[in-house]
Amino acid sequence: MSATTPERTGVTTQAIEGSQAIRLAPNYWPFVIPALIVVGAVIVFPWAFTLWMSVNRWTLGQSRSFAGMENYLRLAVDQRFWESLFHTLTYTFLSVAAPMILGTVAALIFDARFPLRGLLRGVFVMPMMATPVAVALVWTMMFHPQLGVLNYLLSLVGIPPQEWIFNANTVIPSLVAVETWQWTPLVMLIVLGGLASVPREPFESAEIDGANAWQQFRYLTLPMIAPFLMIAVIIRTIDALKSFDIIYAMTQGGPGTASETINIYLYNTAFSYYDIGYGSAMAVVFFIVIIALSFILLMLRQRSQWIGVEGK
Repeated sequence: MSATTPERTGVTTQAIEGSQAIRLAPNYWPFVIPALIVVGAVIVFPWAFTLWMSVNRWTLGQSRSFAGMENYLRLAVDQRFWESLFHTLTYTFLSVAAPMILGTVAALIFDARFPLRGLLRGVFVMPMMATPVAVALVWTMMFHPQLGVLNYLLSLVGIPPQEWIFNANTVIPSLVAVETWQWTPLVMLIVLGGLASVPREPFESAEIDGANAWQQFRYLTLPMIAPFLMIAVIIRTIDALKSFDIIYAMTQGGPGTASETINIYLYNTAFSYYDIGYGSAMAVVFFIVIIALSFILLMLRQRSQWIGVEGK
């Protein structure tokens, strides 16, 4: 009896302590529920409502009727939609590639030690702090064919004036130039952070082996900062895909529809032509395109991770 009592007492004590721990466990639901309500109201409900509107024939001022897949079938044969998709992808590709190249070069320059480096870094990142609409208005004046300062500078070196955003062939490159001017500093800061984390020992060994500057960049620097480059690519892709304010403030999608991206076409369809159902279907398709691009970028992001000693 006396031999088994302590054991039973220990089991009983553990059970009591476990039940008390369960009863005294903190309840986090009062803190989680408000966040879930906010997420549902801000994210889930708008997308569910957009999906519901996309399957309806709904023009403001007229009665609504169920349309099924009619709006999506209409998108498939809408030449203007496919042109806007092409403009969006072209604008996104150029707005990512140009800042990536220039930002990486700027990061390599500012990573070196030279006088007034801190001051020049501060000056270089100033365009990123300006509001997009203000940037658009300033660049619109600079792009003016007769009064713009850019054509004046070109005339000093004997180059004829350009039409910039007023020509269908040059409007997207001109808009990309504005995007590049404003967001190259962001890429520079991300890459600069990557360069600061790169160890110096491999470069010292490479110098001893006789590797030149290009070989060190190609085989050492570039692979080591690849994860940071992918982060910059993802951020810039998201920004370029959703770009609206600069394009709308400078061209409104013109001349004609030469710079009309999906965002501009969607806005005009829903808020100028008041075709809410068709505009909602366009938003759903655009969301699918963004999800597909995000999936591709995330796969590339996984492949750009550093490889450890054990190959993991």
